[in-house]
Parts: sequence; C-alpha cells; structure tokens
Amino acid sequence: MREQAWNRASRLSEWRRGGRRGGAAAAAVVAVGALTMGALAPPAAFAGTRPDSVQQGLNALVRSDGLPAALASVQDHPGRSRTYTAGVGDLATGAKVPVDGQVRIGSNTKTFTAVVVLQLVGEGKIGLDTSIDTYLPGLVRGEEIDGRNITVRQLLQHTSGLPNYTEKSDLQLRHYEPRELVDIALRYKADFEPGKRWAYSNTNYVLAGLIIEKVTRRTVAEEMDRRIIKPIGLRHTYFPASGDSTLREPHPHGYERESAGAPLRDITDMDPSWAWTAGQVISTNSDLNRFFSALLGGRLLPRAQLAQMRTTVPAAPLGSGAEYGLGLVSRPLSCRAGLYWGHGGSIPGYETRGGATDDGRAVNVAVTIQPNDKATMGRVEDVVDTALCR
Repeated sequence: MREQAWNRASRLSEWRRGGRRGGAAAAAVVAVGALTMGALAPPAAFAGTRPDSVQQGLNALVRSDGLPAALASVQDHPGRSRTYTAGVGDLATGAKVPVDGQVRIGSNTKTFTAVVVLQLVGEGKIGLDTSIDTYLPGLVRGEEIDGRNITVRQLLQHTSGLPNYTEKSDLQLRHYEPRELVDIALRYKADFEPGKRWAYSNTNYVLAGLIIEKVTRRTVAEEMDRRIIKPIGLRHTYFPASGDSTLREPHPHGYERESAGAPLRDITDMDPSWAWTAGQVISTNSDLNRFFSALLGGRLLPRAQLAQMRTTVPAAPLGSGAEYGLGLVSRPLSCRAGLYWGHGGSIPGYETRGGATDDGRAVNVAVTIQPNDKATMGRVEDVVDTALCR
C-alpha cells in the first residue's frame, strides 16, 4: 500500500495505488527539524554493549531517513523475543517511543481476514472456488463485472479484476459503511477478466469481510476475536469498533506530510472505516510475530487450508521475488535459499513490514510515517531481512 499523502481536503492516495497510502487529519504540526532529536539508544537488554544490526538499522531510519520513530520485535528460533525502539514517540511533547507500542497495521489485516475465511472453508461453510454471488447475491454487478464469475479464491488472491476503490476515487475524511466502499469500486470498469492476472485491490477484502458477516451472522470484529485473537493470546490486537478513532494502549504517534517539504501533521487519531477488512486492525510488532508464527505453525488453519493459503502467484509490484497466496505474501531472504511469509501494511501514519519463517523466526518493524520513496522503503525492509538472516 504505497501512495501519496491524503490531504485534509480529500484523499487517500497511497492506498490508492495498491493499498499503500492514505489520508490525514491534522492535530499537531511539527517542525521537520525535530525528527533528528529522538533517542537512538539500544534496548535495555543490550545497554552497555554495542548496538546490534537491528538497532543500528532503526537508528539509521530515524537519523538518516528522517522518520519520526521506528520499532521492532525479533523472535528467534526458541521463541525468545527482543524489542527495539528509536526516535521520538510524540514530536509535540518529546515523549519516548513506547516499547512494543500499538500501531495501525494496515494491510496486515488482510491476513487476518483471509484466515477467518479459510477457517470457514475448512468448516464447509464457504467454498474457495464458489462464486461470491452465492454469498452476496446480486451485490457485485458493474461494467464487465459480475459476481457470478468471481470466486472467493480470486478475492483472496487479488485475481478478481475488481477495481481498487482506494485507487479509483477520492475518499473523504468521514465514516464509511463497507457497502459504500463496494459501490465506489463498482462505478468503474473491471480491470481485467477474473483469473487472468494479478492486481492488488482493497475491494477484494472488503467483499471478503461482507461474506464473513453474511455466513456467520456475526461482525468481523467478533469473528476475528473468537477465532484468532483470543485462541493464540494476542493481548494487544483488536478490530476497532465503528467510530473508534483512537489507539487503546501506549503507542507512538503517527505522522503524514501533505506535500514534499510540508510540516509533519499528527494523524494518529482517525476513523479507519475506509480500510475496514482490508486494513483496519490495530496491533503490536510482538503480537504480529505471534500471529504469523501461529499461522505458519498450523495453529490457526487445518493443513489443507494452510496449503491453499501458501499456494502463490507472482506479485512483482510488491517487490523482487514476491509472490501472493491467499492473504499471505512470500519473499526471498538475501542470506540463504529460503523465504519468509507475512504481508505488510500501510495506513496513514504507520508502515509495517515483517513476517515469519517456517523454522520459527519472526520479525516485524513499524515506522511512524509512510516512506515516500522506494529507497527508504527498501531500508525498512532491509531491517526485516537483516534480523531474519543474522
């Protein structure tokens, strides 16, 4: 999910091009110079020793790339975890970055949504290769768009051809109902015939959320809580209630720029309803590590559904070697013949990157502004690669 900033008047732009960026309401305007004044200390466990490669990477993101704050959690083979911080948690007050603070995790939400759908597949309540019209009769109709020709699998794998509502339209800074988001997408012509190629579309995951609610007769928040969050002990993860614009626990503030050279604006509090099941969840780096480790370890899905989730197609726009399964992205590691699995997410004020390996290692990194250039984004992803390879 990468795009330009969403200015106050109107829009979400990085979510507009595949999920990366979004919009902003400004509470505080902060001088850019404050960015370089944050603490760059190693975590307490390493005080008095030279910073390790993860800490050095976070320090560089703050000092050299000018990001307000960076946080990471690293889980090694035996499940031991280390947490790291760099920068300033609140530029207006100079407050420290909360250790393992909550952040908006953006499109990592898609993996949660896909897990719920695949659990329902395992229970025989949803068919992966059944048309979405079976569950949402008559809802998906538009120019060269017919829900009778689109399967649940194609939604989860981004091969439906449905237009991306965040790319096609300027979204206002207000509350949205999920069907409004679908209606926005259906104003536009299909991008391609279902199943013919891959293209990221947030519309797919809003429809997946609607299918969950139709089949279970419960809210997505309830289903995620009882099927994922509680069973594996994600104590700092939740799907915000309608109208909830805040983060419940200690968190670094998130920032955005309306244009190059403009002052930073604090956009921590906002209504995330425009992202819904494509990007609304709030969590921490450590909880994300626990989630992806539990998923790959077979604790959330039966073997057959996990195998389906890990069956991928090339997804070059997500980076060299990236492939997309059913709400799960595989990426090559630089240090060995191997992969790690995760997703990544962008939402105004926050960028998260990371995932887990099959042998139990896991890393997640969060920064408190969306990088506006590929080089900086690459350095965020390099911290993940370095941590998994060391």
